[in-house]
Amino acid sequence: MTLVFQAIPIFLLIFCRITSFFVVVPILSSRNVPMMFKIGLSVFISFLIFASMGLDKPIPMDGEYVLLIIREMLIGILLGFLAYLFFSVIQTAGSLMDMQIGFSMASVIDPLTGASTPMLGNLKYMIAVLLFLSFDGHHYLLRAIMDSYKWVPLDNELFARIYSGGISEFLFQSLTKMLYLSFQLAAPIIAALFLTDLGLGLLTRVAPQFNIFVIGAPLKMILGFFLLVVLFPELISQFQSLFSTIFENMEKLLGLISGTQQPSP
Repeated sequence: MTLVFQAIPIFLLIFCRITSFFVVVPILSSRNVPMMFKIGLSVFISFLIFASMGLDKPIPMDGEYVLLIIREMLIGILLGFLAYLFFSVIQTAGSLMDMQIGFSMASVIDPLTGASTPMLGNLKYMIAVLLFLSFDGHHYLLRAIMDSYKWVPLDNELFARIYSGGISEFLFQSLTKMLYLSFQLAAPIIAALFLTDLGLGLLTRVAPQFNIFVIGAPLKMILGFFLLVVLFPELISQFQSLFSTIFENMEKLLGLISGTQQPSP
């Protein structure tokens, strides 16, 4: 009975980190994944991690235990948010493309998040999800949260790392990199459609009798879809590079929390 009371606090801390990770991380946090599945998977993974850790350091359930729960939840949220941040590159790039093509007002409801998303952003996001699953990316996400205990055990110093400013600086750098990757992903179509707008502008000066709004909108849509088809193989390779960036930055974040790595741009 004593072993049970010693095991419960440790198991609950593990469960808090795993569950908070699943609440935020892409794909697994979507509405299409049943809540019972998330809870069951969290319990199962928590049991596996608990079995590997054992009862080396019993944790008393006193007033300090609440801070330990908050700390573990923050670790899970930080890891999940970092993955979500880089996954949002795809939808941000799609929004930029929609503004150039003219689809910015034709948003659709994303079944994964329940939010209104741009058409091209939603299309590219669904393609990215299929590629992510085909590359066993969900396995790497599970492995990342399970291996996080090798980097950041239960007796970590997360609050001290946050106070030092290293984690905040790293998250700001990640946000900057996310915006850079979004522009990079959308740049070919944005540049081509900008040149199209420039050509249509010159056409109105040369031949004012043409109704540029009637000609321009269909032309930009056709050109935009044509470029998407032509650039589709390149998009796949860019998605692969993006997935690698996600896991590299998750590893860097774990290194920062554990104190074994300094933030790098």
